Amino acid sequence: MSSEKRLEGKVAVITGAGSGIGRAAALLMAKHGAKVLLIDINSDSVKEVREKIVSEGGEALSGNCDISKPESLVECYKQAIEQWGGIDIVFANAGINGTKSPIESLELDEWDQTINTNLRGTFATVKYAIPHLKDQGGSIIITSSINGNRTFTSFGMSAYSTTKAGQVAFMKMAALELAQFKIRVNAICPGAISTNIDESMEEKPEVEEVRIPIEYHQPLAEGPGQPEQVAKLVLFLASDDASHITGTEVYIDGAESLLH
Repeated sequence: MSSEKRLEGKVAVITGAGSGIGRAAALLMAKHGAKVLLIDINSDSVKEVREKIVSEGGEALSGNCDISKPESLVECYKQAIEQWGGIDIVFANAGINGTKSPIESLELDEWDQTINTNLRGTFATVKYAIPHLKDQGGSIIITSSINGNRTFTSFGMSAYSTTKAGQVAFMKMAALELAQFKIRVNAICPGAISTNIDESMEEKPEVEEVRIPIEYHQPLAEGPGQPEQVAKLVLFLASDDASHITGTEVYIDGAESLLH
C-alpha cells in the first residue's frame, strides 16, 4: 500500500467500531491520518481499539452509545466536535442480525428491535451528523448487505433483510438531498465476512420449517471475506478518490450474490 495518507486531517466517526468491519475500518482510517471517534455499545471493545490506534501514533476517542437512542448519539458527536472542531466522515456501520425466525413466529418486539437498531439507528446516525458536515461537505458510508438487495435466501431473517433494503433506499434519498452541501452518501453491501455479528443472534427452531436447501459458495475465494478487505472499500469511499461517487451501493462479496 502507498505511504500516502489519504485522510490526513480528516475527522471520522465510526459506529460499531469495537469489532469486525468497524474495527478494521477504524484502524485503517487512522493509519491514513484520520482522527477517529469510535462508537460502540460495548465500551470495553472500543477502548481496546482506541488504545491500539494511540499506541501506533494516531488520534482516537471512544464513546459508549446505543444508536437506537438518539440522545446518546448526540453526546458522542459532541466529543468529536469539542476535541477536533468538526466531522468529515461518518461510517454508519453498527447493526445486529436480530432474531432469526419465520415471519409467523417472529414477535413484534423482536421485529422492532432489529428495525430500531439497524434502520432507525442508521437514520439517527446520519441525521445528527448532518449539521456538522454541511459547512465543508463530507462522506457518509452505510453498511448494508447483499441480503435484502441481491439475495433473499437468509431464511428467517425477514426483519434483517428489510432493514438492509431500507438502508439502501434511505442512502439514495439522502445522497440526492445532501448533494447541494457536497455531502456524499454511499452504501457498502458485504456478503459473508468473518465477523462476530452472528454471536448475538437468536435462532428459533421453527426456521427449519421454512428453510429451502441452498448451496453457498464464494467464487472468488475459499470462504468468507475478511474485515480488512471491506475496510479498504470504506477508505476509498471516505477519501477524495471517490469525490464523484454518491448514491451508490457497492457490493463486496466475491460474487457470492450472483449465484442466488
